[in-house]
Amino acid sequence: GFDRTISRDEMGRIRRREQAAAAAVVGVTELHFLGMPDGRVVADLELRRLLSRVIRQVRPDVVLSQSPVRNFDRIFASHPDHLATGEATLAAVYPDARNEFAHTELLAVEGLEPHEVSEVWLMGGSAPDYFVDITDTLDRKIEALLCHKSQHREPGRLPAMITDWSRQTALAAGLAGGRFAEGFRLVKTS
Repeated sequence: GFDRTISRDEMGRIRRREQAAAAAVVGVTELHFLGMPDGRVVADLELRRLLSRVIRQVRPDVVLSQSPVRNFDRIFASHPDHLATGEATLAAVYPDARNEFAHTELLAVEGLEPHEVSEVWLMGGSAPDYFVDITDTLDRKIEALLCHKSQHREPGRLPAMITDWSRQTALAAGLAGGRFAEGFRLVKTS
């Protein structure tokens, strides 16, 4: 956030409300907040354990995550917190969440059995190899992003920026003109 009159604790509460609102726009009802401090996220064992816990609880086949690789073409995709989260997520998917000897308290104390995720879709990186046509949902994507009011200094610029990026991604994917796409780096884990 950019408002200096808001404490970091209050900003955390605001960000959770904004994320819940954005999730609702796209139909997500179950959220797991890990409570990591804004601007201080590191890809350490604690974050890997927290992510492994959620993976073992939810038991997904696919995990979507930020890329751990900096994108110099779209620097907004390379916030240090996003990069750290991407790195920790990959380590949580493989090997942590599937390994009963990683974070042993998850099984021994919490009863969370290991779980193997089949794929990770990394977003924000510079080398996507899997594309999803989002033409029919682009407006909802923009609406969801605009829910993050505390994060945008100039929210009026966001729709055009996202539309342009999505158009460029669709062209890179070989989609017809007038289409919009999201690009991912697809990582098979099994």
